[in-house]
Amino acid sequence: MKGSTDKNTKERFEGGGLVLFSAVRQALDAHRVLQEAGYTARLVAPPPQLRKGCDLAVAVNLMEKPAIERCLEQKGISYLSLEPLKAGTSPLLEIVAVVDFDRWLMVKAGNMKLTFAKDGGEIVNTSGGGCPDIPYLHAELVGRSLTEAPRPKQAGFTLCALMLEQALEEALRLWQGGEKQ
Repeated sequence: MKGSTDKNTKERFEGGGLVLFSAVRQALDAHRVLQEAGYTARLVAPPPQLRKGCDLAVAVNLMEKPAIERCLEQKGISYLSLEPLKAGTSPLLEIVAVVDFDRWLMVKAGNMKLTFAKDGGEIVNTSGGGCPDIPYLHAELVGRSLTEAPRPKQAGFTLCALMLEQALEEALRLWQGGEKQ
């Protein structure tokens, strides 16, 4: 299971587990660390009854719980708990969604949206968020191709910038021939 990136990943998370955090930065760091270590992990919005501090969690394969806990501990990533998803739990909400507008695709990550032209890959709009770096990021991204746009996580400093980064990553994946999830 470790390192699997097949199309059936979502099914494997049913009955899996969620790593819960008190801060968004911890969730983002844990997601990156687990993926770099070869674990299948994805950022999700946890069901309300499991939220303990932030609106992001990392869905993992519960069978790998001891190894995942060890990996996070070795990398110094704090987390509140690794909870099993029980039957009857509200479904996980994907933080990334795609909307097809005929000539454009809009990729939504959290509260941020990035829209690009299908025929040329040009970013035509960004929207959402209320963070102070969003006007700057909007000006830097709009009018540029997906492949030449600056990375929001490098230019921004807020959760909105990190969510815009997620949207750009998914837009690039789609532009490079990936299927809509």
